[in-house]
Amino acid sequence: MNKVLLIIQREYVTRVLKKSFWISSLLAPVLITAIYAIPIWLAMKDKELKKVALLDQSHLWKPSDLKSKELVFTYVSKPESVFKKEFATAGYDAFVSIPADVLTNPKGVHIYSSKNIGLALKESVEQLIQNRVRQELMYKAGISEKIYEDTQVDVDSETITISATGDETSSSSAGAMILAGVMGLILYVTLLLYGSQVMNGVIEEKSSRIIEVIISSVKPYQLMLGKIIGVGLVGLTQFVLWIVLTIGLTQVTGKIYASKSKSMVELSQGKSTEDMSKVMQDSPMGEVTKVLESTNIPLILVSFLFYFFVGYLLYSSLFAAIGSAVESATEAQQFNFIVMIPIILSFILAQYSMQDPDSSIAFWSSMIPFTSPINMMVRLPYGVPVWELVLSMGLLVLGFLGCSWISARIYRIGILMYGKKITWKELGKWIFYKG
Repeated sequence: MNKVLLIIQREYVTRVLKKSFWISSLLAPVLITAIYAIPIWLAMKDKELKKVALLDQSHLWKPSDLKSKELVFTYVSKPESVFKKEFATAGYDAFVSIPADVLTNPKGVHIYSSKNIGLALKESVEQLIQNRVRQELMYKAGISEKIYEDTQVDVDSETITISATGDETSSSSAGAMILAGVMGLILYVTLLLYGSQVMNGVIEEKSSRIIEVIISSVKPYQLMLGKIIGVGLVGLTQFVLWIVLTIGLTQVTGKIYASKSKSMVELSQGKSTEDMSKVMQDSPMGEVTKVLESTNIPLILVSFLFYFFVGYLLYSSLFAAIGSAVESATEAQQFNFIVMIPIILSFILAQYSMQDPDSSIAFWSSMIPFTSPINMMVRLPYGVPVWELVLSMGLLVLGFLGCSWISARIYRIGILMYGKKITWKELGKWIFYKG
């Protein structure tokens, strides 16, 4: 046991003292925070107004019909064939020509620009035209404008989670999907990353013949176990740093945006405290808050660390076996892909789990040890029965024990095997070899 601890210490210390470890540990939380902070900042930022020239040959539009927060319309009277050649030099971003028969020929609208216009500008112009055309058609059909406006109802439901004790908490389906997707993606990347580190470390020691010196004082299984756990603890340390730093940066960013949003409402809109609270709740930061309030964060964090560490142990044992059986990274590719298939499949199945977390696909993919680390973490933000979580964890531990036994059988022979090209048939013999 002392020898295993020494190997774990060596693997852990040598990696933690590297500059690359601290650079990635400090940089990742900044990038994670930026993923949600930048879109929020862009959403709060005043957008640049686009200048649009309008030729209304139908004479249906009045200035009051063309109000937009992003577009400034200017009426022009020059013929379409003439002005479409000079609108750009006149300083307009686009030139819209509405035909005289727009009510019967709505597809006759032309939008000219000197380059491909953004989708937002195109949709804004089309929406303004569609609204007026519909109003005019309904008026001719004998339907008043008030009736038309009354029928334009937007349904914006509020999702509420109810606990076993009857407590109600506002939730967010979109926020839960974002949280699930982020955790699934992180596990997908890290399982590949740290598993590959174990494999590359074994290959490096084997090709440099250092392994022959090490193996003279420790058993192959002890060496494999120490290397796997050592690298796993490095990953666990990095995750703890990421979680602490990300939560800290998120809190600071949230307070900055909350303060800015409140100031903007007070200065530009002059709304009451109740109105400001409504605005804050409907903001992107409000959606994030809903997710945090309706989710068992301690359970999520503990489960995340468990599935990362045990899932890593399972896959890294297989990667270590591959590394012991080959002499270069090139040779490892033919075996490496077989181990990567379940990880890739897990990520694909996670897309279905996010859409329907209670489906049969989501359930079984969160139970099978090779796919459960990613898929159970994807399901957790939506709520999972305790028995399913316990069963999934138990099966994952059993899966690790089974894979580590197989890997140890391969590792003990492959680690000292040189000059021989290994096949799948040869690996099968090693597993059942009784020497």
